[in-house]
Formats: sequence, structure tokens, C-alpha cells
Amino acid sequence: MSLDHLWAGWRSSYVTSTGTGGGVGTSVLAGDSGAGDAPAESACVFCRILASPGTDQDRHIVWSGEETVALLNAYPYASGHLLVMPRRHVRELEELTGEEAVGLWQAVHKAAAALKVAYEPEGLNLGVNLGRAAGAGIPAHLHVHVVPRWLGDTNFMTAVAGVRVLPEALGATWQRVRAAWV
Repeated sequence: MSLDHLWAGWRSSYVTSTGTGGGVGTSVLAGDSGAGDAPAESACVFCRILASPGTDQDRHIVWSGEETVALLNAYPYASGHLLVMPRRHVRELEELTGEEAVGLWQAVHKAAAALKVAYEPEGLNLGVNLGRAAGAGIPAHLHVHVVPRWLGDTNFMTAVAGVRVLPEALGATWQRVRAAWV
């Protein structure tokens, strides 16, 4: 089955804001090296977002802690899809310090609570994909997916048309989740 393309012009600003000149799926956007001798952090889309001078809303950062941050997934499976990650550029769980590991789990805990308040989902998916073979789209920077779910939320569009339909823009999602964050 081939994927059809739907116009989603609002996503263009995110893709071009990474400064790589590449498109989605390129090694640079995926956080792999690809920047010659540059450190991995300069090639990592998450590190570039965290280092950028924009507002939290512009960068889709819902919450920032000393060692951990939560931001909206720019390509969500469902409205409210959060990515929780250490600020430090690490690839593997075992690279986290004890403080970072505790901070990461505490932030996942807060993210789950915020999504329950903001969306009243019937369930949540929590997931960590370590490595490209495990499904990581950005394998170079460890992150945890926190996704609100509802019975029947996998609608026919994904199966029939190869697309997802989301009921709200990322800006509205940011406001909703940020307001619910404890």
C-alpha cells in the first residue's frame, strides 16, 4: 500500500527550523552524526530545539526541569503526544546518571498526570525505543513517549488512507497540556 500525502503546511515551520536543510528522515534530523566532525549534540534535533532562543511555546516545550524536559512530538500519534527526555545528549538508558534517571521517571510521572487532566484519556502508552531497529526515529537522544489513548482511537484513516487525522493544532495542544501540568 502506498502512502498518500495530505497538505500540512503548518508543519513546514518545524521542519525548516532545525537548520539542517534536510527533510524528515534524513540522518541529521534523526540525530545521527551526519555533521562531519561536529559533536553529536549539534546534529541532534532535540539538542538544537533545547538550545534555540525561542519561547517555550515556539519550541513546544511543555515543561522544563533542571535535568529533564518535556515537549510535544511534532509528528504525534494522538493529540497530547509528549516526549520526555534528559537535557543532556545521551543515547542509552545506562548512560544516565542516577539523578537523570530519577528526574526522567519523575517527569514521565508528571507528564502522565498532566495528560490525564488535559485530555481525560481512557489509557496511556509509555514507550522507549532504544535504537533504530527498535523503532526509534531519533535514536541518538534518549526520550520517552507519553501518548494519551482512547478506545477506538485508531480510526480508519491510518488503515485506509495511510494518514493520521488530529483534531487540534500543536499550539492548542501546547496550551492545553501546559495549563494542566502540575
